[in-house]
Amino acid sequence: MSIAAGIAMDAAGASGRGRLALCRRLGWALAFGVALAGCAGPGAPALSSSSRSAASVIPESTEETEQRRRARIRLELASKYYQQGNYTVALDELRQALEVDPGYAPAYGMLGLVYMDLGDRDRAEDSFQRALQLRPNDPDLNNGYGWFLCQTGREQRSIEFFNRALRDPLYRTPAKPLHNAGICSLRLGDEAQAEKYFLRAFEIDPSNAVAMLNLGELYLRRSDLDRARFYAQRLVTTYEPTAPALWLALKVEHARGNRDSEASLATQLRRRFPGSREAGLLDAGNFRD
Repeated sequence: MSIAAGIAMDAAGASGRGRLALCRRLGWALAFGVALAGCAGPGAPALSSSSRSAASVIPESTEETEQRRRARIRLELASKYYQQGNYTVALDELRQALEVDPGYAPAYGMLGLVYMDLGDRDRAEDSFQRALQLRPNDPDLNNGYGWFLCQTGREQRSIEFFNRALRDPLYRTPAKPLHNAGICSLRLGDEAQAEKYFLRAFEIDPSNAVAMLNLGELYLRRSDLDRARFYAQRLVTTYEPTAPALWLALKVEHARGNRDSEASLATQLRRRFPGSREAGLLDAGNFRD
């Protein structure tokens, strides 16, 4: 079955599928820089990040054919619908983009992202592979495929693709593959290497919420409370607070014995995110997770 035919079938049936949790969708989106809404999944604190304006699989172009322009517009629309969780319309927009321009690699990259979110591993794999066949050195596509590998139990291989993305000296957002490599290194149990990746990501982009959250958690586990507090405080003051960010800051203040700050953060967490996993941990007095 062709990609286009598969998209058409999925677009017809996607509305019947149960929507995946919002935070899971945002976690997948992280690899591409799609706008995030500040939530994290269990065991993956790195899923909290700042808002990004658009999916980075959409390249900028100063010279393009009319065919490519039309495909790009469809891809931009697909990205917006994806961010809203409207997979049916996103798939339809991608189908139209590829009908207009069958060689448009970023559309296949976004298609891989959508299928990944829908749990269709085979089609996601096929889409990413087609994208990379068309543009093997594209840093965003290598970063995205690396994230897919990391999410499907192939963490060690994912590092290879993050490093490919980093080889492009003109890549404007190298902090993304760096923090993704950090996440995957943690999953491999290599905390030392993960720390290096996160520190490089933060050095390149001091506003990188993923790096700050992970570094704060890492140093808190080591009881390096001054460094943990540096990243936690910077995170909650740089962005609108999220449940994971508030929980990190609260745990740091708890470890420091600063009860006034701890109480203030606890109040914020309960008020802003009463049903969150973090609020549940707070109510249970579990400051280890």
